Amino acid sequence: MVGRKSFHRSDRVAAQLRRDVGTLVHNAMREYGLPSVSVSDVEVTRDLAHAKVFVTAFEKDSALETLKALQQLSKELRKSLAHMMKLRHVPELHFFYDESLDRGEHIETLLKQLPTADLSEEDEGTADGDDTSH
Repeated sequence: MVGRKSFHRSDRVAAQLRRDVGTLVHNAMREYGLPSVSVSDVEVTRDLAHAKVFVTAFEKDSALETLKALQQLSKELRKSLAHMMKLRHVPELHFFYDESLDRGEHIETLLKQLPTADLSEEDEGTADGDDTSH
């Protein structure tokens, strides 16, 4: 099978979990009045026993509260997943805050604070060079 990229079963299960857990988390937010979060990624162990579910919060201040609530709901969510997915064993869900969005915003802020080269100064330098040659 040259040229084909092989995917492990755990990768396929992780992709399916990302979709299904995303739906369940969205429903839980509405049902329990939790602050808005989004499932950004899911990593599953090779033996499919555990799944790390990474969530991003739209309101960073409420992220910890939401993570605690999701962890408390994890058994209920897992039971719902068992009905949705055709797996013999549904992984235990462990919720983590995904800081990549926050890091990206921080980097963007830092980049905006960098001093920018003033193009008018460069033009003046060129103009001065032209003036001295006359």
